[in-house]
Amino acid sequence: MILRIFGHDFHYECENLCRVYFPNEKINIVYDESGEDSRTVVTRCAPIDGGNLISVEADIDGVSRSAQAEVKAGENELRDKSELKTAQLIFALLSEITGYTPPWGVLTGVRPSKLMLRLIDQMGAEGARRYFTEDLLVSEEKTNLAQTVAAAEEKIIALSERNSFSLYVAIPFCPTRCSYCSFVSHSIANSNAKKLLPEYLDKLAEEIRITGEIASELGLKLESVYFGGGTPGVLEAPQLDRLLYAVENSFDLSTVREYTVEIGRPDTVTPEKLRILRLHNVGRISINPQTFNQKTLDLIGRNHKVEQAVKAYQLAKAYGFESINMDLIAGLPEETLEDFKASVDTAISLSPENITVHTLALKRSSELNASGAGVSGGNTAKQMLEYASKRLYGSKYEPYYMYRQSKCVGNLENVGWCKSGKDCLYNVFMMEECHTVIAVGAGAVTKLCDPDSTNVERIFNFKYPYEYISGFDKITERKNGIKSFYLS
Repeated sequence: MILRIFGHDFHYECENLCRVYFPNEKINIVYDESGEDSRTVVTRCAPIDGGNLISVEADIDGVSRSAQAEVKAGENELRDKSELKTAQLIFALLSEITGYTPPWGVLTGVRPSKLMLRLIDQMGAEGARRYFTEDLLVSEEKTNLAQTVAAAEEKIIALSERNSFSLYVAIPFCPTRCSYCSFVSHSIANSNAKKLLPEYLDKLAEEIRITGEIASELGLKLESVYFGGGTPGVLEAPQLDRLLYAVENSFDLSTVREYTVEIGRPDTVTPEKLRILRLHNVGRISINPQTFNQKTLDLIGRNHKVEQAVKAYQLAKAYGFESINMDLIAGLPEETLEDFKASVDTAISLSPENITVHTLALKRSSELNASGAGVSGGNTAKQMLEYASKRLYGSKYEPYYMYRQSKCVGNLENVGWCKSGKDCLYNVFMMEECHTVIAVGAGAVTKLCDPDSTNVERIFNFKYPYEYISGFDKITERKNGIKSFYLS
């Protein structure tokens, strides 16, 4: 696909919006008339008296449409209003040509609920709602969702204090690699990855110790702990026990409101691991089936059976965890609407405290994207989420957090649903950037949040486990950036 840009620098927003309609397409941005393609979008911004003239032409597989509009505004607002108008025209033309109207309108950002909270603060609830529906062209349904989630998140954000922080522990290993995965995660079935694991855990325990000393020196208050991945459940019980002890010995856990370990794959759940987690006062775990359709599980490379997911959940309930989350993904390859409905119904029948409904994201580095496998279109994925929403609301679940990803099927969203009082605090703390998240492990990114502004500084660990191990001295040096941030 060709995206032609004339007279403006809105290429980023224009590209993202075109990708909503054509997620599998390579979009070539050009600033002249060069190149030919059966799918072309041309955008122009030309100065006129008191503003700009915006025009958009779309030629998609022989179907052509065009539109233009004048934008009048002061110098400080002209660029932003011209960019918004360009997006609105692209949205109108491509929706008409493709027959798909993205329910999030021209909004392509990761955190719609965070935007909603900011707009409510600036212009009130009704003003924020009008901006979503009239300017961003967001549907009534998604505007309602954004406002509901914003209200839920506001209560959790209020728990955070000036010196609050959360701890994220990265376990970038899995039993196998799922076809849709783009995370930095290594299959433990690979002999090289398996050899790396013991030394990785040695370094991780050391980084936990060093980080705990820094947090104590700065007087920071730990609110939540989250083990993520990868698949933390890939660790054997003694390895898990060792890391949990490392956290206990390095941090003051007396202020912790929530302790989560994302076990992940149902086939990694064992009675011994669950016993270890409970001994260390882990109250929340995540067991993620992604689908209850065996054909799909086999297709995406998850080597567990549907029955294992059910049994793993039942076993975890018997160990008395306060909250269990189960993930589902809408839009997986070859799944029909009826397949997805059946998965939603099964998850609800088990009655976990949390159900997180993701929309498939076709990330560039995933095997699924490279293979060109057929996945659900935007309209089907939209119907899947509508069904999930209806069933979850009807089963006394409420949406409490939300985020979006690039290349998400249909430009849709991921939503965490919970029973009353069972919100995952870490998810909100992390997504809304209301306090610092200190992250340890390979691929981990520490986010340092200034309580007096929206400023966020990031400290990156090395991405891959072998880099993390070989460059560990540099990682410990970077951790001093936490001190610099707070002491300044």
